[in-house]
Amino acid sequence: MALESRLELKLSQKLILTPQLQLAIKLLQMPQLELSQALTQELTENPFLDEVVEEKEELSREEIENLEGRAEADDTEAPLEKLISNLGEYGAQEYFDERGSDGRDLGYFTSGMVERPSFEQAAQKETDICDHLLWQLRMSDAGEEVREIAEIIIGNIDENGYLRATNEEIAQAAAVGVEKVRTAVELVQGFDPPGIAARDLRECLLLQLKALNLGGSLVEQIVLGNMEEIEKKRYSHLAKQHGVTVESIMGAISIIEGLEPKPARNFSSLAPSYIVPDVSLVKTEDGYQIILNDEGLPRLRLNHYYRKLFLSKNSLTKEERLFVEEKLRSAVWLLKSLDQRNRTIYRVTESILNFQKDFFDRGVADLKPLNLRDIALSLGMHESTISRVTSNKYLSCSHGLFSFRFFFSSALQGASGAVSSTSVKDLIRKIILEENNRKPLSDQKIVELLKTRNIVIARRTVAKYREELRIPPQGRRKTRD
Repeated sequence: MALESRLELKLSQKLILTPQLQLAIKLLQMPQLELSQALTQELTENPFLDEVVEEKEELSREEIENLEGRAEADDTEAPLEKLISNLGEYGAQEYFDERGSDGRDLGYFTSGMVERPSFEQAAQKETDICDHLLWQLRMSDAGEEVREIAEIIIGNIDENGYLRATNEEIAQAAAVGVEKVRTAVELVQGFDPPGIAARDLRECLLLQLKALNLGGSLVEQIVLGNMEEIEKKRYSHLAKQHGVTVESIMGAISIIEGLEPKPARNFSSLAPSYIVPDVSLVKTEDGYQIILNDEGLPRLRLNHYYRKLFLSKNSLTKEERLFVEEKLRSAVWLLKSLDQRNRTIYRVTESILNFQKDFFDRGVADLKPLNLRDIALSLGMHESTISRVTSNKYLSCSHGLFSFRFFFSSALQGASGAVSSTSVKDLIRKIILEENNRKPLSDQKIVELLKTRNIVIARRTVAKYREELRIPPQGRRKTRD
């Protein structure tokens, strides 16, 4: 087949996102913190953008006249030439003598000076579990080789205090034998806090029992072979197996419950994360007021100097003109996209308020089924736009702080109509909280109680919702006197 070149004319339809539309979509799905970082970076890189700062209050006419009169009084006997000539005759010693003579001494050289805390004291790093273990390792009398292996072991301990490497992996990393690794592991497991460097929960509990001198006791026997029976609360079976009374079993279990399943919990270096709401709903006499949260976001505007520079293009070279046009276009697009983002979030919040007004008035029990399509149809937008708006954003109201996705839930058909799955989960949680702990309710019994409230669902649906709420089954919720 011979190769040839020819011209062809074809018609096709393609969806192309302009740079302005891409920027608008990117900003729309950003949460509050990411948006603040993006605006700060753009403010640094684009000279056409300025941050609007709060302007100081203007002085009244009387204050201005007082300041002018005070300035004239100070200048009556001190002309500029005289002040300049006196500077050459005014030394450091005369300066400090004058400062000390009229009671205005700065206190730089007095014993009564209050020293500020040093920077080292202000900028401190909290001790994590790794630092705590390394400090104990340096204080131990272990040999140099064992210390090197122990450092590798400490480096493989996770934030909960568990060792996440096998002896063989540590031996390969340290180029030593497995027996020396076992010696180093035993050394680290003897450090504080008790239970550190365990491989699993059972070993963690055994290490803590060893520190309490409970080795060989009933408690250790239960931990070694009866963890599943404890989880299922089969106390009578445990009493028969170990030949003791149920009271002895309960005493041993109380000791186990007092142990720490995560030894490094108190040494966590993770800083707490706080959720900042993007929108707040405030109830007033006239209804609900929607307030967009712009706290922490820089307020942007176009720089007046560069706007004038853009208008005077004749004074710019070709490269400078291209740079100015690109930056101006970027700044204008950013400001328009921010305005579009705020208006879209406001409209979506307003639509959610219209659909879920009963929830905002009374609570979770009155939450209605809702999906993205309902909001999209009411606003004349695409579902993907609603998805971007509601992603990673939070709303604050009188009932608490909620993710936007909280208001979207599937519908369950009840006797009186559709019911939100979220409200059903909340109802199941309340039913279980009010049950008798000595006779907990089964999933079938919960189904019957829901049926009395005109909610008809299957038992497996109750079990599914209970697992999503992290509520254990009936047998594990039972307690003894």
